[in-house]
Amino acid sequence: MMPREDLESRGEKNRGNKSYASYVIEERDSQWTSWLIPMFVVANVAVFVVTMYINNCPKHNSGYEGKCVARFLWRFSFEPLRENPVLGPSSSTLEKLGALDRIKVVHKHQGWRLISCIWLHAGVIHLVANLLSLVFVGIRLEQQFGFVRIGIIYLLSGFGGSILSSLFIQNGISVGASGALFGLLGAMLSELLTNWTIYSNKAAAFLTLVIIVVINLGVGILPHVDNFAHIGGFLAGFLLGFILLLRPQHGWPERRSLPAGVAVPSKFKAYQYALWLVSLILLLAGYSVGLVMLFRGVNANDHCHWCHYLNCVPTDKWKCDT
Repeated sequence: MMPREDLESRGEKNRGNKSYASYVIEERDSQWTSWLIPMFVVANVAVFVVTMYINNCPKHNSGYEGKCVARFLWRFSFEPLRENPVLGPSSSTLEKLGALDRIKVVHKHQGWRLISCIWLHAGVIHLVANLLSLVFVGIRLEQQFGFVRIGIIYLLSGFGGSILSSLFIQNGISVGASGALFGLLGAMLSELLTNWTIYSNKAAAFLTLVIIVVINLGVGILPHVDNFAHIGGFLAGFLLGFILLLRPQHGWPERRSLPAGVAVPSKFKAYQYALWLVSLILLLAGYSVGLVMLFRGVNANDHCHWCHYLNCVPTDKWKCDT
């Protein structure tokens, strides 16, 4: 589930006459230096190292599932592949360190797991896939919009993914930054839509981005993948993009150089204000309703009998845990 490109169009209308949209975007790119996303990468790696240190497979492995993998790493060695095929710690270690567990969140009042789980990863393969996605998508967005807005989108999207996951997945634990990453993808899509008029080749950029999102969500219907976290993160990021990633329309940065008496254009278009307001209302309503349902112990599957197919589609090749 790794998006491989940031596909927002940044081209010139022609070589002889550079478009104003291209000028504004390039100016914004040069304003910001990406440091938050690299810090997120370092933090995720550090948390994984600490997780493996605490896991200490040689000491805690009973041997029933096989021998520890890469035993030359001593206490940092991985659990047997039968227990963890993605080269990582045991599920009990992840649960102890803050994995998302609906029972503990709802019945033991450990709501902090809704945030802590996005910093944990099931294994090296899981970690590398998520961090590559984060670097490809997050750095470009932070260069354009700054660390505050992208940091907010990342954290709130991960939080939203955790809420939706807890509402639908009743058993087992969940870890990973995928919900936050899908939030960045959702924000990219809404940013393209709300700033539609300043882009060239926008239809191609929109279609390509939609294809990437659909493919990544499609992978989520495989077993052992928490697609509800992906969907929740994507929806939260999509709405946050309309709220936080607006760009001024053409002519706004040049307003100070306009002659006296010339009408100054509005900073944003009417549809941008409308999308901002609607998205804010939907976002607040979604978080409020989701949290109330979660802490009341509501099983969302009782209200949506087909929604489990969004997380896993059973076939003759695999079964889905319910």
